Amino acid sequence: MFIILAILLFGLLIAVHELGHFLTAKACGVRVLEFAIGMGPVIVKRQRGETLYSWRCLPIGGFCSMEGEDESSSDPRAFSAQPGWKKFLILVAGAAMNFLLGLLIVVMLYSSAGSFTTARIDSFMDGCPYQGEQALMEGDRIVRVDGHRIYYMSNFANYITQGKADGRHDIVLIRDGQRVELKDFYMVPVPLQDETGATVQKYGLLFAREEATVGSVLRYSVYTCVDFTRMVWDGLRDLITGAVGVSELSGVVGIVSLINDVGQQAEKVQTALYNIAYLTAFIAVNLAVMNLLPIPALDGGRVLFLVIDFLVLAFTRRRLDPKYEGYVNTGGFVLLMALMVFVMYNDVMRLIR
Repeated sequence: MFIILAILLFGLLIAVHELGHFLTAKACGVRVLEFAIGMGPVIVKRQRGETLYSWRCLPIGGFCSMEGEDESSSDPRAFSAQPGWKKFLILVAGAAMNFLLGLLIVVMLYSSAGSFTTARIDSFMDGCPYQGEQALMEGDRIVRVDGHRIYYMSNFANYITQGKADGRHDIVLIRDGQRVELKDFYMVPVPLQDETGATVQKYGLLFAREEATVGSVLRYSVYTCVDFTRMVWDGLRDLITGAVGVSELSGVVGIVSLINDVGQQAEKVQTALYNIAYLTAFIAVNLAVMNLLPIPALDGGRVLFLVIDFLVLAFTRRRLDPKYEGYVNTGGFVLLMALMVFVMYNDVMRLIR
């Protein structure tokens, strides 16, 4: 059941992305030749007006084919004939729709919350060594740790744990409305007693909770999606620096497998659906960020060509020939497909192992 659900959710993410391109293109008066969900052979198709709507057999992609998208066209409604701002809106609309979908899912999940854990210190565990006027105090709101913005308690826990190996951190906080900076503040887990009397390794900070209202639900939903975006950038940085290998990337098979695992590991169906919805929101934001990277064949690569075309026009008074963008995008698409095959192979091998 969860595998089927995962496939449907993946198809939904693609459909929403392409719908963003489609609706924006129509709103901008661009001629749309075909709006397709999926890739490969057509299962169902229907012509309505100037646009062919199709459903294809492989749920690993989709497209919104516009007149003059990859070549010059004499049609005044062609994509290539549109001003730069219209092209930009159409290109970023898909990623924007994915981000909005992720945000909407988080809002729906958080609407049932009773409260949220803030980044404001409410109290300290007995024996906590990090309290005092030259350290942390009750009522302090932590806003940054080692340059990372802190929105809620789990942000603090993540960045203080994953921070500098020597345990020294640069912490910025708001105290009585004033900005306070703690430079090279030494902070590591220490043995403390919890409420049951057991000795645990903790920092000893207890954070305040904020009652869930319409405003706080929206605010913490935005915080969560911004945090999702930051996680994607952190992952890309690790990939570039070599901290994570290309072999550890996951594609369609890996995502479907992950969603299935999340569902299977939950004790209740309700919990499984909640966790899967949360993961889907993260994947939606992930797709939004990845799709805007300046890589040929992705929307971000096309936006990059818009910038290049603008610069060429500004300095030479001539536009860049669309065929060159077509060549680059075709080559990028081939490389992207090769990467997807490689990633899919790794996903399958991981499942076998």
